Amino acid sequence: MVILGINYYFHDSTACLVVNGKLEAAIEEERLNRDKHTRVFPQKAIDRCLKIANKTYDDIDYIAISIKPTHNLNKKLGHCVKNLKSFKPFINHEFVHAYNKQKGFWNWYNYHWSTKKSGPKVHFIPHHYSHAPGSFFVSPYKEAALLGIDGSGEWATSWLGYGNGNKIKCISESFFPHSLGSFYEAVTQFCGFRTSYDEGKTMGLAPMGNPNTFKEEVKKIVSVDKNGRIHFDLSYFNYQNMSWKRCSPKFFKIFGKPRQHGEEFQQHHLDVAAAFQKVLEDTVLEICDILYDKTKADYLVISGGVSLNSVMNGRIVRESKFKDIYVMPAAGDNGTAIGAAYYLYNNILDMPRNYVHLNPYVGTSYTNEEIENVLKGAKISYEYYDDISEKAASLLEKGKIIGWFQGTMEIGPRALGSRSILANPAFPEMKDKINAEVKFREAYRPFAPSTILEAKNEFFDLEVEAPFMLKVCNVRKEKQHIIPAVTHVDGSARLQTVKEELHPRYYNLIKKLGIKTGVPVVLNTSFNIQGEPIVESPHDAIRCFFSTGLDAIAIGNFLIQKN
Repeated sequence: MVILGINYYFHDSTACLVVNGKLEAAIEEERLNRDKHTRVFPQKAIDRCLKIANKTYDDIDYIAISIKPTHNLNKKLGHCVKNLKSFKPFINHEFVHAYNKQKGFWNWYNYHWSTKKSGPKVHFIPHHYSHAPGSFFVSPYKEAALLGIDGSGEWATSWLGYGNGNKIKCISESFFPHSLGSFYEAVTQFCGFRTSYDEGKTMGLAPMGNPNTFKEEVKKIVSVDKNGRIHFDLSYFNYQNMSWKRCSPKFFKIFGKPRQHGEEFQQHHLDVAAAFQKVLEDTVLEICDILYDKTKADYLVISGGVSLNSVMNGRIVRESKFKDIYVMPAAGDNGTAIGAAYYLYNNILDMPRNYVHLNPYVGTSYTNEEIENVLKGAKISYEYYDDISEKAASLLEKGKIIGWFQGTMEIGPRALGSRSILANPAFPEMKDKINAEVKFREAYRPFAPSTILEAKNEFFDLEVEAPFMLKVCNVRKEKQHIIPAVTHVDGSARLQTVKEELHPRYYNLIKKLGIKTGVPVVLNTSFNIQGEPIVESPHDAIRCFFSTGLDAIAIGNFLIQKN
């Protein structure tokens, strides 16, 4: 049985291929068309997934799409009637946009199959069922509490439920405009960033402010009822009117003048970011308490754009009643392609669960022969090393910054050791150097550490594993001066734990650096510059290498260095 999963209604268009319940391939369209967070139909990603899995269009039995346009239609129309000034943008977004997306899909479908009878059966899966329940079916848990939180999807903004085996139960939902995702988008725009794009910058900015300055005022905005539904005082916002301006005049009156893009941060910008981050965390922890009391499950599966807030996830791990949480590596809308496919496979078709998504490396890989052909074609000087991990570790020991292009590409927004930029975190100046000379981004933004699983407890205060870099923890105080380049201003770090069986070459690199320096930790950031997707191909990697301050690139078994 072959299922093609697709996300293309919102941002981060993605495709995946599930064969007899196993995830054979998944890739974001942005990696191939080079348009970050692209919303176009994922034609390139579909073709790439078929190629990886050695399948053709004729092999596809089902197509699962992570949206059901008619879902909650009555709630959408009810909002429109109550908010007539938003009528035109509402119609454009919910009907014109939806019609164009549907038309585009069916045009593509009819191009490949002459009739619906001859082609694969299409299932439109509600967006939030593609998030939390879809994530549950690929989680390591037979039973779990389920939580999906995002801006909105078919009008729902949060989804609380319970999963056991193949069965799903919905406990409660919140609906637009009562949205934690939109709440966080508002402060992101206030801080001078792009919404649905730069929320990670807001999260990184928050530790530089004092949350107590505005916390009590922000707490007035949001409340949670006994069933976990979210409610907002909408007088602070303008997004409910379908306006690109997320904040109302009241917001500015209370919190101050917003920052314009490119301006210096004022203290109140930092304090507002800190307060919104803190209230977001507190609110989700309150929802988690309600969800635990209603399910008594040991584990939580969380998904949706808000679940990419790794600081919040770290607090859930430390402070909630759940033993651990599962956040798939592509927990945002990109992952709904996977979630829709598995909701179809396990729930609708009632097939037995036979796959756990603990391996993020499900994209494209390139052989040494393919890489060498590119290097020769570009007339680039290179050296071959049998043990490229040893050579890369030697360069890191000396303070070099290297591009690391190895194995199969990871899925999701975090580079996890296949398409990464690496450095030695022991050099205090390394964070500023990479931000300025390589990534070309804001100086305050932190970098993440990767460590081998066996060394986790020596350097970091985290009891569980963090393979997808989606749980922030504290760096142990006695180690903060040893790895300053990956320790944020509040002593935290967005950790990735690395297992040898999942990525042996990356594991060996970190281990070898530890043997040389006594510190088996590397600074790991995505192999790209600000505004571009993570590199996918050798061509992408070489282009990024020669346009940045990287010292070397380890690509397959080949090493390229700048003189």
